[in-house]
Amino acid sequence: MDNHLKNQGFTLWCDFIERDFLKSKFQILVNEKKIYGATSNPSIFASAFKTSSAYKKQIQSLQEKSPKEIYEALAIQDIKTAAQILRPLWEEDKDDGYISIEIDPLFCNHTQESINEGKRLYQEIGEPNVMIKVPATTAGYEVMESLLQENIPVNATLIFSPTQALECLKAFRRARKKGGKGKSVISVFVSRFDRAVDHQLPKRLQGKLGISNAKYIYNLIEEFEDYETRTLFASTGVKGENLHPSYYIDGLLLPHSLNTAPLDTINAYYLHNHTRPKSLDTTLEEFKEYLNLEDLYKQLLQEGLDTFQESFTLLLQTLKPHQ
Repeated sequence: MDNHLKNQGFTLWCDFIERDFLKSKFQILVNEKKIYGATSNPSIFASAFKTSSAYKKQIQSLQEKSPKEIYEALAIQDIKTAAQILRPLWEEDKDDGYISIEIDPLFCNHTQESINEGKRLYQEIGEPNVMIKVPATTAGYEVMESLLQENIPVNATLIFSPTQALECLKAFRRARKKGGKGKSVISVFVSRFDRAVDHQLPKRLQGKLGISNAKYIYNLIEEFEDYETRTLFASTGVKGENLHPSYYIDGLLLPHSLNTAPLDTINAYYLHNHTRPKSLDTTLEEFKEYLNLEDLYKQLLQEGLDTFQESFTLLLQTLKPHQ
């Protein structure tokens, strides 16, 4: 990581978790100060459990448990391991060194169940540098406020619209007025915009809506002056060959922010570090001729909620005890 960027408050987190990786390259990336935190989600865990042999023995030993109890046993162990590896970074700078775990995506519209699960997961993991990830839904804002009020760090996720970001900030402010001192991040999703609408846009605007929207929301967050909250740019992997693999990191190197990216994207960023092209800024107004942004925000949020719920449901099915 460029020391100048770190000094401005920009850091990279790793959007990937898997048991063998935690025992090997993850520790190296942390030691080399290439990453300063990590995030997980139901899709990442589903892929890890399916493709890695590192979990088989533990899954077999838990066959008397329910699928969700098996999932939590596996996930909590990985999150705890990651938190312990990241702890020195957190001790050095409380803005960094976090690992996130998401509450059950099937609870996204259920406030009390989400609050109870967020508190329970944080207590069971037992590490201070764990963030509980909460989707930015109407129910989610209340969940964020409740957790942060009890000094549980919060990762507000699936933010697509400026309105969602402002609702998160208001929830954080209410929590802090009640004594909450936990750190928080607002995860603004980026690349999904371009994948969804590039085919509807002229060439000069293709690949630019995600970054334009993310910068707009970032500026709103900074203007709110909640210094305990940083913008986290998420969904920053590139699909296809039209854009450089680190495109969504390169375009969002902003002070007091962070970017959580897949491993391939992080590797591309460091390989590309000294030849980064300047991107031309576009404004959201330029897209309104072609798109209804409010409809797009709703569409992408619903797709994001659906994807995490589907991944989690499939994951639990694969963990059903063998009869």
